[in-house]
Amino acid sequence: MDNYGFLSLIPPITAIVLAIRTKQVFISLLTGIFFGSLILGNWNPFHGVLITIENIVNVFNDPGNTRVIFFTFLVGSLITLIQVSGGVEGFIKSFQKKFKSNHINGNNKKVQIYASLTGLLLFVESNISALTVGTIFRPLFDKLKISREKLAYIADSTSAPSKLLIPFNGWGAYIIGLLTVQGIDRPFNTLLSAMKFNFYPVLVILLLIVLIITGKDYGLMKKAEKRTKNGKLFDEGSTPMVSEDITIIKTKNGIKENSLNMFLPLSSMVLIMILMLIYTGYDGQKNINFFDILSNSSGSTSVLYSVIFSIIISSIYYVFKGILSVKEIIRYSIKGMSGMMQLSLLIMLAFAIGNLCRDLGTGVYVSNELKEILSPKLVPFLLFVTSCFISFSTGTSWGTFAIMLAIAVPISNEMGIDNSISIAAALGGGLFGDHCSPISDTSVVSSMASASDHIDHVKTQLPYALVCGMLTAILYLVIGLSL
Repeated sequence: MDNYGFLSLIPPITAIVLAIRTKQVFISLLTGIFFGSLILGNWNPFHGVLITIENIVNVFNDPGNTRVIFFTFLVGSLITLIQVSGGVEGFIKSFQKKFKSNHINGNNKKVQIYASLTGLLLFVESNISALTVGTIFRPLFDKLKISREKLAYIADSTSAPSKLLIPFNGWGAYIIGLLTVQGIDRPFNTLLSAMKFNFYPVLVILLLIVLIITGKDYGLMKKAEKRTKNGKLFDEGSTPMVSEDITIIKTKNGIKENSLNMFLPLSSMVLIMILMLIYTGYDGQKNINFFDILSNSSGSTSVLYSVIFSIIISSIYYVFKGILSVKEIIRYSIKGMSGMMQLSLLIMLAFAIGNLCRDLGTGVYVSNELKEILSPKLVPFLLFVTSCFISFSTGTSWGTFAIMLAIAVPISNEMGIDNSISIAAALGGGLFGDHCSPISDTSVVSSMASASDHIDHVKTQLPYALVCGMLTAILYLVIGLSL
């Protein structure tokens, strides 16, 4: 059976609705996984429990999933080492020197702009971008009484969108590979051509800049900003995504704060990430070009190795400079890992429900339903809307890309529609879920790095994402009708 029809929608819809209603993300994901397992087990509760357990265990059958989870633990170590070495405090002090003495409270907009630029410029990997923005700017946002939800929104809205617009990363490599499978002769050129029609990420970034400059927040974000200005960091019942062990670590006594202690590990991680993308993508052929290398590279391997080597490089530096001893590095690294346990479990469950949706054929069912109502003039609009629904339901942009590009390219070829428009619509819709779904790893990492309550982040960001999504849908409808 290719898919389980409407039943395949039950797990993601259950997880999303429960997560938003109860704020209990773990229980919501487990409930969604259990319902999906019940379907696979022919509604036998005992089989459902066994399949649920196996679905979670099988997450580690995929080396890529295992690398991402290991990466998550190790990022906790790196963040802790950066904090205890005085890197974050050093950056804050050096950053504050850019402002007039004793007038930092009048520079809220500048700080938000700097945070946005940081996220946009770190285009190598979405999670690295979100982690860097959250880690660096969280103390400064707290000092300026800017809400954690706003920081998570900035981290989320500058991470995945910029990675899709700048294809020199794992995202670009993955999409190029998918286009190659669909018989596109020059996939990189096709991807670049699609960028001019990729409205959603552009609108996300533009809306973010407008909101920062005007200061005109609305909806739940406005309430969050007002609450924070009144000295209340969280809503009643809300808790930060990361344990207190990693959110309040202070500089080690007797150590002088220095921003280099932060920039060295972070810059080395970004540089090594680029080198590892090249290393994992090069297959030894003499005439292979740069874009072929990117299409062959392993994003999960590059991410994992980059954080490992970054920890090694920074540890050697800290020991050499007398900032930390070997024993302290080991102790703080383990402490940092423990602070990431919650996030690692959540990512594991997100992978499990994503695999379950694949087994149930959630994306196949939705895409097949789309084919029944397609009209050439509605193709871009429907591709975008369908991609939005799949990505929001499954929490994965990459999984949505794989499903929708396999539909978008053949349909556009058959109906005589510009491939670039269909590809852009599928990619933009896939990004929508990665940007704002409560079960998206990027949204989770943005909440974690900003130490925001995860559901509060989703609820405050969703109205902004919906505005961009609706405007994008209208643009694709206009383009389609003009074909």
